[in-house]
Amino acid sequence: MPLAAVAPILTLQSLSKDYATPVLDDVSLALNAGEVLALTGENGAGKSTLSKIVCGLVTATRGTMVLDGSVFSPVSRRDAERQGVRMVMQELGLVPTLSVAENLLLDRLPNRAGWVRRSELHALAARQLAKIGMQGIDPATPVARLGIGQQQMVEIARNLQDDTRVLVLDEPTAMLTPRETSHLFQQIALLKMRGVAIVYVSHRLEELQRIADRVAVLRDGRLVDVRAMAGLRESELVQRMVGRAVHEHEDRPRRPAGTVLMQAIGIGRGQTVRDVDLTLHAGEIMGLAGLVGSGRTELVRLLFGADKADRGEIALYGETPASGAAAPVRRIRPGWRSPMQAIRAGIGLVTEDRKSQGLLLPQSIRVNTTLSDLRAVSRGGWLQPAKERSSARRWVDVLRIRSRSVEQPVATLSGGNQQKVVFARWLHRECRVLLLDEPTRGVDVGARADLYAELDRMTDAGKALLMVSSDLRELMAMCDRIGVMSAGRLVAVFERGQWTEQSLLAAAFSDATAKPVTQLSSLPA
Repeated sequence: MPLAAVAPILTLQSLSKDYATPVLDDVSLALNAGEVLALTGENGAGKSTLSKIVCGLVTATRGTMVLDGSVFSPVSRRDAERQGVRMVMQELGLVPTLSVAENLLLDRLPNRAGWVRRSELHALAARQLAKIGMQGIDPATPVARLGIGQQQMVEIARNLQDDTRVLVLDEPTAMLTPRETSHLFQQIALLKMRGVAIVYVSHRLEELQRIADRVAVLRDGRLVDVRAMAGLRESELVQRMVGRAVHEHEDRPRRPAGTVLMQAIGIGRGQTVRDVDLTLHAGEIMGLAGLVGSGRTELVRLLFGADKADRGEIALYGETPASGAAAPVRRIRPGWRSPMQAIRAGIGLVTEDRKSQGLLLPQSIRVNTTLSDLRAVSRGGWLQPAKERSSARRWVDVLRIRSRSVEQPVATLSGGNQQKVVFARWLHRECRVLLLDEPTRGVDVGARADLYAELDRMTDAGKALLMVSSDLRELMAMCDRIGVMSAGRLVAVFERGQWTEQSLLAAAFSDATAKPVTQLSSLPA
């Protein structure tokens, strides 16, 4: 039966939300049972606000909702879930001190006389994890010990309940690799067959084209278009989202590698990162691919000093006056004592978890941007407010951060704009080496093109960049070399022109004890 002939399961009528200014204005939309409605738009367009209204986290200023023929006005997320409306949020809502099993079944812990039945709890959790292909996770593991991608999978699994009528997925694959994304899409197909209505919020347009039946586009808080996804070209969708033509980064030849700036030699930490050799050159971007839990983020944290290595060394290089060739000027064994030591040596990190590791949420855009280098906006030990504001405004303009002013608290920005502020912090500071862990997570297609242009400018200036990304298309478009992590080891390094998506995935699934698919380039002595 055509979707148009089916009564909508959820109807939104003239929904609006005002804060200091309107962020959502007169949005009317119908959602049908058994369909996937893609919800897209630039950062700050109102996608998350609309989703939160539907799921009871935010109350609309004006407008009404009707769920399956009855007025729907949830007063909380719990209230919405009781009525079958659930949401996987972009910002994770897990309790890090509790186990995976406790997080999955927090509202329905199996018990007898008030005592939790652990064996039953873990069995139920294991079945829930199996739905999303995560049988390898021990349900008793504290969530705090999981990587951010694994936490995202747990959050998704928590919301795959049998009583769900409407499921909102807000950037669900931002931290997932193709394998995990495939598991998620299989579950979405099953939910559609059961008649569940799904709202899928994403900036990954290729995913929307694969999975969505219709697409709704928001711009500046208003609904500007609703149409069938079939036959819709990506360029048309981008034009509707941003109101202008955007040219994604085109494939290009490999940048010539410059001198060596940084080298990791046998760096490791327990079984998480296992004796990795890595060389970063001036003027190039090296990518890191791999499955969730492969050790990508953990390696980056060691290179930045956020975690302490227990073996190996890090070497920094500079040019010798006599030959102009790269020579080690500093060796750190087994690694940095702290991030501050790494920052002073000219290394920066765009973290994957902006909320807990990257930002001072109550503070302003100005404070968060200039924090990485206060000396640049000071004189004689005193901050110069005018210079500080000018620097912050520059990066707000360059990165198109949607805000009222540089004094706006970062906590009030959309997730994508928060990510841009993290990025701005390290653009403000002169870093020789910049580590990028999922740098475009939650960033729309227009802003992503702006970030890519900044990365190109940094490489043109002789910086070395290391980019971790779950998006293979992003790595293949931007990087000169791509290393692949598996079970804590760097199992392959491909030069531009050598890789394909299939070869990268094959390396990611390979046995970490096997011989690397592509040998590392020769390392400086």
